[in-house]
Amino acid sequence: MARWLQQCPGCGYCAPDITRAHPAAAEAVRAAPFRALMADTSIPPLGRRFLAWALVLEETGALHASAEATLQAAWVADDLGRSEFSRSWRLDAVALWRGGPPLDAEQTVRVVDALRRAEAWDDAAATADGLARSDPPEPVAQVVMLEQRLIETGDSGRHTVASALPPPSRRPHVSHQKIAARGEGLWAKLRRLFGGKG
Repeated sequence: MARWLQQCPGCGYCAPDITRAHPAAAEAVRAAPFRALMADTSIPPLGRRFLAWALVLEETGALHASAEATLQAAWVADDLGRSEFSRSWRLDAVALWRGGPPLDAEQTVRVVDALRRAEAWDDAAATADGLARSDPPEPVAQVVMLEQRLIETGDSGRHTVASALPPPSRRPHVSHQKIAARGEGLWAKLRRLFGGKG
């Protein structure tokens, strides 16, 4: 994760590639929230980098992308054992997701996971129940069922998407090969979205 973003040593601007500055970068970097974030030494440096990128994205109105960057900061906090930050940043990510365009089923299951990981049990349960009632695609439904079981048991731990999926058959049906040939399947998208971290 330390290689996912670059940071300007002068102004602190963070992005996947700082040689091509985002149009909102200059304004975001000059803003008080960005300056306060850069000065806050209680936040781990790598977490600060993801949060700085999230602020730039939020400034442009890219709220879902900002949520993703904020969630990645929470992953950093997880790895460092900083649970107070990981919970707070997951809740911030949820607020960003919900503040943006309407969420699809895959994004909503990510909201459920973030709420569960942040131990926001009531909100996680209500969001999962609402998603389950919306007749989501089967792969999403299976992940939601796992999330509901974890919520019921008060499990805020890290789980992979694979733990919700049935084991693959030894020889995939010919229809699976046709689906794979058309492009990325829903399972692959879910695995990519969860990034193995949750």
